[in-house]
Amino acid sequence: MRVNVQKIRKHRVYSEEFKREVVSLFEKGTYSVVQLSKMYEISNSLIYIWIYKFSIFNEKGQRVVEMKTSNVHKLKELEQKVKELERIVGQKQIQVDFYSKLIEIASEELDYDILKNSNTPQSTGSAKKKSK
Repeated sequence: MRVNVQKIRKHRVYSEEFKREVVSLFEKGTYSVVQLSKMYEISNSLIYIWIYKFSIFNEKGQRVVEMKTSNVHKLKELEQKVKELERIVGQKQIQVDFYSKLIEIASEELDYDILKNSNTPQSTGSAKKKSK
């Protein structure tokens, strides 16, 4: 026995002001059509219809093409790079803590302050050498 189940679709009416707002968000490059579709739960095709109808850049007979390198894509790349750099900084901080503890333990074991070694002569690496 089969049961026929039909999905009931919602019929929503949007104001012209709302439509223009969605189109302006797309035109500014703030959001892509897919993101607007997910945000407002509207189909992509409906947003494209609004773009053709209300866009200030659209002329008759021209097709709207969404650039792959939009601001959203760049923003995601930059956020990913920030996360990677934060991870690297965390690793370096762990290394610094490790080396500090290593120096502290070595100083205690040798009974000699490694950090305050005043017997080491100053470097003359930047001074000009005299020719013989």
